[in-house]
Amino acid sequence: MQATKAADLAELDDAGVTPFHLKVLLVSGMGFFTDAYDLFIISVVIKILKDQWSLSATDTAVVDSVATLASAIGAIVFGRVADMLGRRRIYGLEVLVLAAGAIACALAPSLWWLVAFRFVLGVGIGGDYPVSATIMSEYSGKRNRGLLVSLVFAMQAAGLIVGPLLAVAFLSTNVPHEIVWRTLLGLGAVPALAVFYFRRQIDETPRYKLANNNHNTASGPPAIQPQTALDGFVVLLRNRRLLTWLVGAAGTWLLLDYAYYGNTVSSQLLLGTIDPQKDVRVDTLIQLGIFVVAAAPGYVLAAWLLDRLGRRNIQIAGFIGMSVCYAAIALVPGVATAIVPFVVLFGSSYFFTEFGPNTTTFVYPSEIFPVRVRTTAHGIAASSGKIGAFIGTFALPIVLDRAGVALAELSVAVVCVAGALLTLVLPEPKGQTLEDMTRLSGEADEFASKPRAQTAA
Repeated sequence: MQATKAADLAELDDAGVTPFHLKVLLVSGMGFFTDAYDLFIISVVIKILKDQWSLSATDTAVVDSVATLASAIGAIVFGRVADMLGRRRIYGLEVLVLAAGAIACALAPSLWWLVAFRFVLGVGIGGDYPVSATIMSEYSGKRNRGLLVSLVFAMQAAGLIVGPLLAVAFLSTNVPHEIVWRTLLGLGAVPALAVFYFRRQIDETPRYKLANNNHNTASGPPAIQPQTALDGFVVLLRNRRLLTWLVGAAGTWLLLDYAYYGNTVSSQLLLGTIDPQKDVRVDTLIQLGIFVVAAAPGYVLAAWLLDRLGRRNIQIAGFIGMSVCYAAIALVPGVATAIVPFVVLFGSSYFFTEFGPNTTTFVYPSEIFPVRVRTTAHGIAASSGKIGAFIGTFALPIVLDRAGVALAELSVAVVCVAGALLTLVLPEPKGQTLEDMTRLSGEADEFASKPRAQTAA
């Protein structure tokens, strides 16, 4: 049996990219398409509702940030349950929650109903992070794992582009804005519902089945070893190296999302502060240009280089590039008050974000933790990111309103420097098998009584 397990793992580790991998990539990635779509669309909706519902800066901050706070809860809950019961048992349920939240948001009769429904939406978005990342990671070979997991996340790029296109299309018609914003929010349910069936058809990952002594079962629920809700957290807390890695993975994600979500959700407000004469369509087109010219290439370059340059190098370089762009906006005279230099630097920050930590913080926790706590750890890291996003989306509009663009961007520049420094505590998973990383952590090998003969360089 041990020989069979070793052979199964070797086959997984040496596998190239197959049609099955591409299927999992597409089905998993559609959740992140929806995540990015909802992230962008709320900034357009808020600009419309600010006039219709007479929203204050605090009202705007609450609507902007509530989904990210809920995402923190969804990531923790779905992440832990996926380690307890299996990835397949719950895969797809998170997109149903997401879809229900999107439809309800479109029907919201008032501000606080919209806040409540955005909370439901956020729980579904958060639940997608640990499960989708881990399923792709556990099916991938060691040479292409970074590519495949990062491409799942890179589906965000499509959501960031489709959102502004739809917004501009609707805003260019004579359709009343009341219908426009409701339609834009409701469309977030479409991709989630479209992939629900296909997610339910994906088998349990071989690594999870092997870890639970069910390697001969091709489908169906795994033979779960009894776990309580607290067991996974205890494993992470008692192992000093795992705890250090968890602090690094969760902390860098928190710092990244403070800067990224804060700036993205507040992008319409930032552009409006610098040039208040433009209407929402012009600002939306500017954002679309930034996503196409800067963000999308960043995702692609990260996916291409992740298995060549390594996760840690790319994450540090991205954080530093972001910090330089934000600091230049804050400190170079005239940039914070002139639309062209602001857009150039603000857009450049998106390239470094997507090329660097926005991709790597998603990939890291799917690789460096043992299989029995992998989605738990990813859920904690993703939850920390969403807490950072909540702080950024709530605080940055208020800082912007009271202190101006320069101080707001200077704060995120400092945060990015801290992210680069914290990255140094993380290991480099490039070229390593998932089991190599487990042994490096000091945890027992989950599949064999003694180390495998062959490990990656």
